[in-house]
Amino acid sequence: MSETQQLSHDLKCMIIETLELEDITPEDIDDQAPLFGEGLGLDSIDALELGLALQKRYGIKLDAEAEDTRRHFESLAALQALVEERRVN
Repeated sequence: MSETQQLSHDLKCMIIETLELEDITPEDIDDQAPLFGEGLGLDSIDALELGLALQKRYGIKLDAEAEDTRRHFESLAALQALVEERRVN
């Protein structure tokens, strides 16, 4: 598994664990599908929890009010790009 594939898998597992999504496996999460609304169906509370998980695991701080924060949560691929860009570890 490449580093990119590993990060994708790790992020999917983090989403499932953080949000306690019992009926979903990492394979069920499409990298390009929306995380909110019709995609994975997440909401704003889920976004806050994911933001905290990203901060704990990768040292990434997000500004909830920033315009680009919403863009980072559009899909798993967008979230992965954010982590690759800002990861501290």
